[in-house]
Amino acid sequence: MRRVAKELGVVPMTLYTYVPGKAELLDLMLDAAYARMPRTDTTGQPWRQRVTAIAEENKTLFERHPWAAAVSTVRPPLGPGQMSKYEHELSGLDGLGLSGLEMDDCLTHLLTFVQACARAVAVADARAAQHDSALNDQQWWELNAPLLARALDEDAYPTAVRVGAAAGAAHSSAYDPDRVYAFGLQRVLDAFAALIDRSSDAKTSTP
Repeated sequence: MRRVAKELGVVPMTLYTYVPGKAELLDLMLDAAYARMPRTDTTGQPWRQRVTAIAEENKTLFERHPWAAAVSTVRPPLGPGQMSKYEHELSGLDGLGLSGLEMDDCLTHLLTFVQACARAVAVADARAAQHDSALNDQQWWELNAPLLARALDEDAYPTAVRVGAAAGAAHSSAYDPDRVYAFGLQRVLDAFAALIDRSSDAKTSTP
């Protein structure tokens, strides 16, 4: 609250005439960010493309507003931005034979996955900034190669050495956020496909 007040050129207590506290201020900020999100028109597209567009919109939101990834939405901001976002995103899951509860569960799972990826990126960026920001991932790993060689005993940890070497060679880092996101999103979509197929089979078999 002090930082916001400083930016506005007022004393902190002035803000409390508009919002009760930090939690409510974050709700308003998040709802405003929701209201400004681009809404991709996916009318007529297959459901995987529609759901992928929803994921990408939220990924872009967190890239533009990293602070938003840390805000809990267990109790979402009940403003016009949130409601517009919810209506738009549900349209990507509509008409697939899912119940209303299943649609909400699928959307919640998808958004939780995207937010978790964004949080991981934010934590990684913060740790990098605390260390030597002049080093990229590959340079950091090269610098720490001697320590890694001592720690990874191939006889004691054969699977870790084999898999870690393959992963490191693939993306020159222990963690590639883009790869993690792309891989995870496909697994989320695969899970949705199984649910959609099961719902379709259940309706077909119902006399």
